[in-house]
Amino acid sequence: MAGVIAKFQRVFRLLIVVLMTGLLHGQTLAAIPKNTAEGEAMPSLAPMLKKVTASVVNIATFTNVRRVNPLLEDPFFRRFFTVPENYGQPERRTQSAGSGVIIDAQNGYVLTNHHVVEHSDEIEVTLLDGRRFPATLIGSDPQVDIALLKIKADNLSAIAAVSSATLEVGDFVVAIGNPFGLGQTVTSGIVSALGRSGLGIYGFEDFIQTDASINPGNSGGALVNLRGELIGINSAIIAPAGGNVGIGFAIPSEIALNVKSQLVEFGEIRRGQLGLLFQDITPALAEAFGLKNDTGAVISRVTDSSPASVAGFRAGDIVLEVDARQVRNALDLRNRIGLTPIGKPLVVKVLRNGQPLMLTAIIGEQKIGRADGAQLSPLFSGVSLRDYVPPKSQVPQAILVESQGVGFAVNAGLRKDDLIVAANRQRVKSIEELRRVVANEKQIQLQIERGGRAFYLVLR
Repeated sequence: MAGVIAKFQRVFRLLIVVLMTGLLHGQTLAAIPKNTAEGEAMPSLAPMLKKVTASVVNIATFTNVRRVNPLLEDPFFRRFFTVPENYGQPERRTQSAGSGVIIDAQNGYVLTNHHVVEHSDEIEVTLLDGRRFPATLIGSDPQVDIALLKIKADNLSAIAAVSSATLEVGDFVVAIGNPFGLGQTVTSGIVSALGRSGLGIYGFEDFIQTDASINPGNSGGALVNLRGELIGINSAIIAPAGGNVGIGFAIPSEIALNVKSQLVEFGEIRRGQLGLLFQDITPALAEAFGLKNDTGAVISRVTDSSPASVAGFRAGDIVLEVDARQVRNALDLRNRIGLTPIGKPLVVKVLRNGQPLMLTAIIGEQKIGRADGAQLSPLFSGVSLRDYVPPKSQVPQAILVESQGVGFAVNAGLRKDDLIVAANRQRVKSIEELRRVVANEKQIQLQIERGGRAFYLVLR
């Protein structure tokens, strides 16, 4: 009898602790998973994890490295001495490990981080059951840090995803991944904050912050709720000492799925825009506009015939909220616009002449100019160009060499990923500006930025 009473007391105390934890967080408690293998109800995440861990995979990347001997590169040496036949062939492969999430079992789609697969020559996916498959990179979005892979495999298990819009600070979450190459590992915690941005990690940021341990190798893994539904893709940590300190960040599921949809449909990312230029509200501007604080963003210009113009925005409007969420500053507003799918409406609360006003605008596609170099001038033959919009900007700031082939420009030294910032000593920020400068010119002097270096190049 005493044993039964003691067992009852233990269970009762456990329930009291769980109940008080929920009350302190102001949360409605989720149902506690139960394991009755021993005939006793015990809190456990095991039943949920058994359903979802098969959807989380290990990502291994390989890079072929060519070792270069400066002596063998010298033409004089090569003229008089025999060079090994296998010289110049890749001799070594380096490997890095990360995680991924199967999001579509039928098509074999796997989501991971862009930084996990960046610069890799080969990608290999290992399932929980030990099977290994080569993966094809469908595409990636470095500004959000999401990449989409495809594998050909049977009997895959995909994870169900839900919007993270219903998350609240204090909700329990579980992170699943492969930290430090140890193999699949599960950690738990809570949502510490929502809408984290301004960290300077990626171009567009709207992170879920969690104290669930996210360590090196967890990148690309799953952040799930207690029902085992995907709410985020683990991406980054703040680690002053090199390890986890309880500050991890995950990309919300709706953002990751939007990237996936665009890569499947278009093979590239098509970023949205409203046609607005805006800036932070400084203390001086807050005083001039009669504002009580400097929270929000002030619109400095509305582009003609843009989605914002159609919606009725005006220069001088103070943006306070987007979709009922407070806008902290100009960077916050830029993230909200850039991360919203094209064609989706945004409900924006603005302050105009001291009066609140609700405006609805439809996100439009950014018009990025592209051109075959030969269309601008025969001297640009061999390259294709596009407007370059930096991560922290909204408008083109230079011209990017998107690809190279055979032609005058390539022979002159222009290369893929070069940035053209000036032509014939005139600053150029877009293809249209470059077109006007080089029209009918028989010689073109370009100012180029490449790999952190700046130099001049002459096309003639």
